[in-house]
Amino acid sequence: MIEFLALAAAACGVGWLVRRKHLQRLAAGSPDGIPCMARHPAGTGRWRMGRVFTGPDAVRWVPRRGEPVPLQGGRATGVRPPSVKEAVSINPGSRIVSCTYGSAGAAGTIEIAVMPLDLRELLEAVPRAEPDTDTP
Repeated sequence: MIEFLALAAAACGVGWLVRRKHLQRLAAGSPDGIPCMARHPAGTGRWRMGRVFTGPDAVRWVPRRGEPVPLQGGRATGVRPPSVKEAVSINPGSRIVSCTYGSAGAAGTIEIAVMPLDLRELLEAVPRAEPDTDTP
């Protein structure tokens, strides 16, 4: 019984520290960006670690290695939990945001996996797409 209480206290302590770190990052204006994993183009390839940076000029995804992907005109088209197959590669508690970006001539897609605490910040940077009102 005492072991369970000690384990519960440790879990509460870790949760408090994670939440405190998240709030500190938000208060600082996210200079480090939003930690995430992404697949570019969406639905293909491997999940790669990186960060989404927001700024006055544009939103961009910067992988740990490789070229940054500017998300100019980016719109979130959907939010979903990871599938069982995806949960092997990314954190099963994360949320996957499907996005489109660019102009009509050079449009691209990307899937960005973030933790639930960072989801609101990502959706503020890449707003949701408006549903089509022309379709019946």
